[in-house]
Amino acid sequence: MNGHEAAPLSLLTVRNLTRAFAGRRALFGRPGGVVRAVTDVSLDLAVGQTLGIVGESGSGKSTLGRLALRMIEADSGDIQFDGRDLRSASPRELRRLRAAMTVIFQDPYSALDPRWTVGRIIAEPLRINGSIGAAEQREKIVEILGWVGLEPEVMNRPPRALSGGQRQRIVIARALVTRPRLVFCDEPVSGLDLSTRAQVLALLRDLQREFGLAYLFVSHDLGVVEAVSDRIAVMYLGSIVEVGSAEAVARQYRHPYTAALVSASPAPDPLAQRARSRVVLSGDPPSAVDVPSGCAFHPRCALAIPICADKKPELRIGADGHGVACHVTNADSSLSGMTLFARMTGTPASPPTATAALARQQSPRRQRETAVSGDERKSE
Repeated sequence: MNGHEAAPLSLLTVRNLTRAFAGRRALFGRPGGVVRAVTDVSLDLAVGQTLGIVGESGSGKSTLGRLALRMIEADSGDIQFDGRDLRSASPRELRRLRAAMTVIFQDPYSALDPRWTVGRIIAEPLRINGSIGAAEQREKIVEILGWVGLEPEVMNRPPRALSGGQRQRIVIARALVTRPRLVFCDEPVSGLDLSTRAQVLALLRDLQREFGLAYLFVSHDLGVVEAVSDRIAVMYLGSIVEVGSAEAVARQYRHPYTAALVSASPAPDPLAQRARSRVVLSGDPPSAVDVPSGCAFHPRCALAIPICADKKPELRIGADGHGVACHVTNADSSLSGMTLFARMTGTPASPPTATAALARQQSPRRQRETAVSGDERKSE
């Protein structure tokens, strides 16, 4: 960005968001402790861009998305949506804003009512958010079905008559029929096979360009997140440990946990997958009921030093927007990407990149564009 270009306008701004849940009661009704799902999280999402949230199961990423849209209430923190204070919005105002904030759910099989037809499923948000007539509803449904690549005749079918990929397109159509500005994508491709996943990701990119949508995209797969995101935030046990541009986080990562996520991304070539070094974390993630002191990642980190167990590292964001919460890498700026990976694995081998796993997930058009650009470079 040069000095004459304006920064993208922020559509969603979250500051110091925190939420804890009462744990399940243990034997004989004893309290089960407090689950610290999200702790002091701040983030920004610009108009027409995608912010990817990545982390293991239980990291708090889906809870963060629900808090940001006020699907569940936060214990503390501020949420601004398009300049409005979302936490102080009245039920009536919040209901009106729901048309501009929608959700694409993870499981297309459980997200659709099996008793309803596709037409009724997609029309439901229109009935809730407005009072348009049946003829106009039908026009909108036919239009949005066309945008997601489905024929109008599927309106009369039940979800059970459709494939998994078609069902996910119906979920997307229902989310977009009110023409929202923000879409929370909660693991939208995790249950799909690779070819269908590539088609859905390409569809989401096309719809974003056409409608100027902003996506809050949650996934456990860093490769998928990098493919669709402008910026990425990495979560571990309810806190953001690294944030920055998609390229910076996936290639010049500075947190040991991010290095482990990159290492876990599968390579397209099975032989290369077996030959390359891996960052192997010790043990399972700690319980959110009993978060370790200091840096929550230190019991599993190969680079941990004594201060990591005593003091929680601050998320320090540089001038380039790349931030990391790590005592070790904040003290040594050379530890990033290949250098960090080599230090953690004890080998000089080049580390994998998150996008390596996406060669087989690209849309046919994206593959053609990549091939054309490669041919152009060869001819120069």
